Amino acid sequence: QVQLVESGGGLVQAGGSLRLSCVASGHILSAYTMGWFRQTPGKEREFVAAVEWNSAFTYYSNSMKGRFTISRDKAKNTGYLQIDSLKPEDTAVYYCAWRIGDSRGNPSDYNGWGLGTQVTVSS
Repeated sequence: QVQLVESGGGLVQAGGSLRLSCVASGHILSAYTMGWFRQTPGKEREFVAAVEWNSAFTYYSNSMKGRFTISRDKAKNTGYLQIDSLKPEDTAVYYCAWRIGDSRGNPSDYNGWGLGTQVTVSS
C-alpha cells in the first residue's frame, strides 16, 4: 500500500504561483502513476494531471494545459504540481492519488488518495 501526503497549499494572490508537493511512502512500484485532482464544495473531483513514475511521461487535462506542470523526483519519492498565473477559480482542495498502470483521468481508476491541501486564490 502507498501513503500520500500533500503540502504546499495556501493563500495566494491572483497571478501568483504555487508548487504543491506529494510525498509517497510505502511499496512504490515502477509501474506507478501519480495523479493530481482538485475539488470544490458541491462539485466532482476534477482531474488536473498525471505522471508515470518510471518514465516521467505526463498527461494533462485539456483544460489544465499551460498553467499546470506536473513532475516527480524518484529519489525523493515526491511528486509536484506547479501552478502558475493563479486565478480565483483555481481555489480548491488539491489531492494527489496513485494507481498502478498508465496515466488516467478518471478518479475511480486511482487506488489511494492523500488528504489534500487547500489552495485559495484571492482576486
